[in-house]
Amino acid sequence: MVEDTISFSSIEEKRPLIVHAFRRSNLRKKIAEYLYEISPSPSYPSEIAYHVKSTPTNVLGALRGMEPRYRTEESLIHLSLVESYENGQNMKLYRLTDLGKEIISQLKSR
Repeated sequence: MVEDTISFSSIEEKRPLIVHAFRRSNLRKKIAEYLYEISPSPSYPSEIAYHVKSTPTNVLGALRGMEPRYRTEESLIHLSLVESYENGQNMKLYRLTDLGKEIISQLKSR
């Protein structure tokens, strides 16, 4: 029960930061929406870039942060909306977290 309260409060604390990050960069929002559409499947940065009509470098900036254009503290990974993992071939894949799914589903329902 205590964990549920902590995670709920941390979600509420992050919500304004997430909204701000999405307003600062439409690309972050597009990436999160694309990952929501293919969820629970992960995707490569180049594949994400193709679907959101951007470059892999900009996608990596939105995912991980790339100063000064994409602040690390506003990156999708830092905000706990996206997680990365290696597929065993030294390639990183990205997928939406449960928090990310919740945030995007709320945005789509509006």
